[in-house]
Amino acid sequence: MPEPESAADVPRYRDKPVSFVRRSGRMSEAQDRAWEELSPRYLLPVERDAASTSVLPGSVIDPAAVFGRSAPLIVEIGSGQGHAIVHAASSRPETDFVAVEVFRAGLARTMLDADRAAADNLRLVEANAPEVLEHLLPEASIDELWVFFPDPWHKAKHNKRRLIAPAFVPIAARALRDGGTLRLATDWEDYALQMRAVLAEAVDFAPEFEGEWAPRFDGRVMTAFERKGIAKGREIRDLAYRRRPRS
Repeated sequence: MPEPESAADVPRYRDKPVSFVRRSGRMSEAQDRAWEELSPRYLLPVERDAASTSVLPGSVIDPAAVFGRSAPLIVEIGSGQGHAIVHAASSRPETDFVAVEVFRAGLARTMLDADRAAADNLRLVEANAPEVLEHLLPEASIDELWVFFPDPWHKAKHNKRRLIAPAFVPIAARALRDGGTLRLATDWEDYALQMRAVLAEAVDFAPEFEGEWAPRFDGRVMTAFERKGIAKGREIRDLAYRRRPRS
């Protein structure tokens, strides 16, 4: 009879909670067609670790090679249906954009809209965002990092899944260039307070606003998701932080 496996012998899936639950939502025919036809153009290939949305350590990309030029780079985490980043990419052709999302239906919709807008300066990544920042993108390669309306995980027992937590700060700091900007927005007050408290303790970041909250970021278009939060009486709160120079 074989000996039981020790804990060290059992393959490890992930050693920390992720900020999403990957539901297998059904895609429409148009989304299926977009995935088939447009993903070779827009979706960056990712070497995986154990999980289907993981990024293999050491599989770094060169943004200049991806886009065929050296340009400012903006990355949005949790891009959803892609409304904000497609609008930004089509409005700012001199800047390159990367959308990070785990839900295929949202990525497919983003590709459809990007194709209609002829946004050739946009690429998509289907992966867990912290691993993208830690393993896929080079250090100090991002000019702006956007995290708009991340899942609030509003039940207390689920708060540990929130993306903006102390462990996220050094990962974001690694990817941002000196002087780069971290932009945050949420419609959940307690999450906004948590974000602000976490960044207040971050030695690598300094606030780019005075008072309690940053002014609304003009580069974020009003989306159906944001309107839904406002309709429910939730106030939208923005925060913005500058990456301090590396010592």
